[in-house]
Amino acid sequence: MLLQKNTTAVPSYRSSRTVSVARARSVKMQSSKKPQLLVSSIAGNMGKAVTEAALRRGIEVIPYTLVGPVDPKGREVVKVQGKEFEFVGPNQRVAFAKTLKERYPNLIAVDYTLPDAIHSMVDFYVDNKIPFVMGTTGGDRVKIAKQVGDSGLYSIISPNMCKQIVAFQAMMDYMAKTYPGAFSGYKLQVWESHQATKKDVSGTAIAIVQSLKALGLPFEISQIELVRDRDTQVNQMKVPENGLNGHAYHTYRITSSDGTVIFEFQHNVVGRTTYAEGTVDACEFLAKKIESKAERTFYNMIDVLRG
Repeated sequence: MLLQKNTTAVPSYRSSRTVSVARARSVKMQSSKKPQLLVSSIAGNMGKAVTEAALRRGIEVIPYTLVGPVDPKGREVVKVQGKEFEFVGPNQRVAFAKTLKERYPNLIAVDYTLPDAIHSMVDFYVDNKIPFVMGTTGGDRVKIAKQVGDSGLYSIISPNMCKQIVAFQAMMDYMAKTYPGAFSGYKLQVWESHQATKKDVSGTAIAIVQSLKALGLPFEISQIELVRDRDTQVNQMKVPENGLNGHAYHTYRITSSDGTVIFEFQHNVVGRTTYAEGTVDACEFLAKKIESKAERTFYNMIDVLRG
């Protein structure tokens, strides 16, 4: 059952822009073992989709969302399924963190912010010991993995939250480790099409390319072709018109040196529902690990698949 926002315990940012820590401490602790999600940023499409997926399952999404300095665009709240979520800007996060943890003991942050913000968001979660599930792409993934792993903070980080695509990634990784060099002498071409607002290279494409390289295919990440123009998406990638604002179409083509043999792998997704549902699965998985005080703290979506 969702908790209603208590504006007496936690004053509205629209009036004071400050959280009263003393009042927040007086709020009775919640006893539910289900995760209590802080989704950021609900101002974005993925954040909204995750919020909708969580609410469909009866999982509490707390009435706040972390945003960047330009995310609100003059707004101070966003509504999802009739529920209001107040924006918490960068300057308010640190003071707000302790209040959140005290009021929501089963707090798990869900991060779908921006590639440019990923390191500052990881710093915030680690510094304030807030467990998190991160689907945001970009950043220095090796640096992030070391930082989070060394911190001992419960977390899940994955460039793709669709469990079926993650299973495909795992299959490709297994093939690369079991049959290294199997495609030596072949050439690789990769196309990935996303909505025009996605500026960075797909994290999923990068992961798949690493496996394909281990199979003997010389290829650099810079060679991945990013398709963002409408005509190419519709006419060549065959993205439906209703999917232009939210899709992920990937094609990996492997061709023999003489052109007589072609292998082609595709995974095409319209919309964001499958990623949102996988994200909520990841939150429930992490909540169980936290509750059981699991020795291991840092996970990915393959761990979620394995249960």
